[in-house]
Amino acid sequence: MSKAANAPLSAGFHLIVKRDCATCVAIEPAIAELGRRPFELTVYSQDDPAFPGSVDVVDDSDLRVSWHHDVETVPTLILVEADGAQRRIVGWERSQWEDFTGETELAPEIVDFMPGCGSLSVDPNLVDELAVRFGETSLRSRRVEFAASEDEVEAMYDRGWSDGLPIVAPTEDRVARMLTGTTRDPQDIVATVPPNLVDVTVEQVAVNAVMAGCRPEYLPVVLTAIEAACTDQFNMHGLLCTLWFSGPLVIVNGPIRNEIGMNSGKNALGQGNRANSTIGRALQLVVRNVGGGVPGVDGIDRSALGAPSKVGWCVAEDEENLPDGWPALSVERGFAPGENTVTLFAGHGPSGAVDQTSRTPEDLTRSLAGRLIATGHPDQPSEAMLIMTPEHQRVFSDAGWSKDRFRQELDPQLLIDPARARQGIAGDEGSGGGVPKFRPGSLLIMRAGGNAGAFSAIIEGWIGGRKGSEPITVPISS
Repeated sequence: MSKAANAPLSAGFHLIVKRDCATCVAIEPAIAELGRRPFELTVYSQDDPAFPGSVDVVDDSDLRVSWHHDVETVPTLILVEADGAQRRIVGWERSQWEDFTGETELAPEIVDFMPGCGSLSVDPNLVDELAVRFGETSLRSRRVEFAASEDEVEAMYDRGWSDGLPIVAPTEDRVARMLTGTTRDPQDIVATVPPNLVDVTVEQVAVNAVMAGCRPEYLPVVLTAIEAACTDQFNMHGLLCTLWFSGPLVIVNGPIRNEIGMNSGKNALGQGNRANSTIGRALQLVVRNVGGGVPGVDGIDRSALGAPSKVGWCVAEDEENLPDGWPALSVERGFAPGENTVTLFAGHGPSGAVDQTSRTPEDLTRSLAGRLIATGHPDQPSEAMLIMTPEHQRVFSDAGWSKDRFRQELDPQLLIDPARARQGIAGDEGSGGGVPKFRPGSLLIMRAGGNAGAFSAIIEGWIGGRKGSEPITVPISS
């Protein structure tokens, strides 16, 4: 259904004006002259039902007509034909108005041209309210009223909606604006969220995305991250229940990284970028507020220590600067270059892998292997992500090493002595006589960070396989 169908206009001329517009005031003689002519003219005033006083006026102070008919500038003159077809002109240009209305010598005392003014229906302070009031989407989330004496931030803390940081009040206007970030129906089921296994709708995700501080354009990434997190493969329920540190790390690949302004350079894992900071937080708030994944004595999140990354963690890969032979993480995991994807990894950290002296790829490989072998416990298989900074990656690319070559050289150095591994969690013995530290697919490698700094980051993982969490990559849809 179109906007206009909600406020149909009869055949004839329809003029939308407001008193707080110099052009509208100046052309009042022309309006009065047209009002005396035999054709049908209806005048709508956005801000003063007594303006203009020379003709009968329809009060459009609620902006219903202006909003439904996409009026962006006043004055706007609309002609509705008998068959319902519409034509319009905006602003004031005498010759244009004369051609449009068929009138000659229209108000010759007025200057020939004046631009219009912005319509109140597109006022940034009103657009969200109008969308809620007149839009076809009816929000179904339960309304919570705060008392006049309540501080809304403290009230939301008291109701247990927060992860410990202040949250943005999810008003109807803000939720409606958030929903403009997706083409999905607000009542579509996104996923079944653990631990309480509650179906979450697009609208409910939008509510939590508002609370997390997201912008509407982030919503497709948030929705995809939630879908991925709630799969058996990623096992969000198990990740909540573990005593380990880890939480869901969201990695974004594809053009959407730049479209929503994500940071893949300096401080990519830190604070300061809104998209990086809020997308992962929105995921965690959905798990908390919809799924019931609350930490604490009575909560199901039983992490012994936790980590700041459990608040929410999101990073973009620096794809534009990847050297030849180093495919993006998403491409390595089977997706096409340029495809928007989300990868979820159950991890925490980061831990630094410092090497400011290695000048050959062989030396740097040994250095990184030494840090990776210690992930979790040196004698136990594990999961990890290696985020390589540009300065480290240049050591390999300058020597002509591809990502595949790096993995081939790295893997033999990531074997655990079987005798020692049996004291921990034994795995299948590798061809070199040792137990692989990382199962196939459980060591992810990506690029991010500033150009200076001869150190990379290791994101330690949880456990993989049937009892743990497997990394998952899924495409982002609108």
